[in-house]
Parts: sequence; C-alpha cells; structure tokens
Amino acid sequence: MSDSPITDALGYSFHDAALLRQALTHRSHGALHNERLEFLGDGVLNCVVAEELFRRFPQMSEGDLSRLRAGVVNRQSLCECAQNIALGEHMRLGEGEIKSGGARRPSILADTMEALIGAVFLDGGYAAARGAVVMVFADRLATVGGETPGKDPKTLLQELLQGQHLPLPQYSIIETHGAAHNQVFRVACVIPELGIHTEGEGASRRSAEQAAARRAYELGIHS
Repeated sequence: MSDSPITDALGYSFHDAALLRQALTHRSHGALHNERLEFLGDGVLNCVVAEELFRRFPQMSEGDLSRLRAGVVNRQSLCECAQNIALGEHMRLGEGEIKSGGARRPSILADTMEALIGAVFLDGGYAAARGAVVMVFADRLATVGGETPGKDPKTLLQELLQGQHLPLPQYSIIETHGAAHNQVFRVACVIPELGIHTEGEGASRRSAEQAAARRAYELGIHS
C-alpha cells in the first residue's frame, strides 16, 4: 500500500504510520479498523467547517451558517473528496468487500474520509487536521456562497435563467490534466442568449462546473 498520494492530498505526513493504516482499514479487513476514527473525524470535520464559515461570513445568522455547513459536510461531498484523491485505491478491505466493489461504495469512501481526518487530528492535533480539511475541501469551501444560503452556484444560475425564461446553461469539459489521483478539470459554462462564456477549474467535474457557474452568475446578475 503506497500512502504517498494520500498524504500529499492531505498536506500532512504522519508521525505514526499505524494511525494512517488504521484509518484506511475497513472493519471487513480486521479487528483494528477505522470506525472509532470515523466517529472522531466527523466531529473534527464539522468543527473545522463551522470555524471556516464563521470566519468567512461574519454577518450570517446561526441558522444560515448551519445550512451552509450541511451543504459542505455531507455523505456526497465526503465521497467526492475521497474520489478526488483516489482513496479507494488505498483502502484495506476484506475479500468480500473487494469482490463486491467496496472500494467504490460511497458509504465506505465517505466513512474512510472521516477516519483519515480523525487520524490526522490524533497524530498532529487540531491545526494539522484543520489544514487537511481546508485542503481536501478547498473546492467545496470556495464555491459555498453567501448570496442565498444553502444554494450552490449552479442552482443560483439556474434560478436566475429560469426567472428570465431562458434555457439552462451548457456545460462542457475543455480539458483534464494531472495524474490520475490528482486530476484537474477545466469546464466551460455557456449561455448563448446572454453572450456569456465562463470557465472554471476544480479537482472534480462538479467543482469545476460550480466555479464556472459562479462566474456566469456574477456576470448574469449584471447583464
């Protein structure tokens, strides 16, 4: 098991390699698995994201901050972050889980992502865990918007166009580059009716589309 891509993606090198192995170990593989680390990582992740949103949106109410956090911290986003760093290739699974495609199962990927955050916290403290979360969730945190709490840029753009009785925007991948475990996507967002053509980059197609949609939305509200 090569963990270099994982530690590179986290921006953190473990002092105790056993903690990293445990974080990557599913209960189907052995008794020393990652479920307790998953519990810890869930708490740390929520704390870090809450702190980030608290700092980024100083005027926002508690309820709106909670909705934004729910948009950043959920099973889908955890799974996508895990896929972005090719976490499935490094997990330790039992034979049954391997045969049934456990390395691609969203629930297992999301749980392992939380376990990794918990392991970083135990190994390096809160500052290290915070750095890892901010790095892994960079795209999510960058696209979370304060204009309409809980709504992502693609949703905002869609609603803007619907309000003007215009067709939905067209998204297309322009290029991808980088190693398989660290790909960067560049996506175009085109709205011919408004003469808008924007581009966005991200570690996944979704995050790149969100970045392009944010730029298109900003142009659209001023058009």
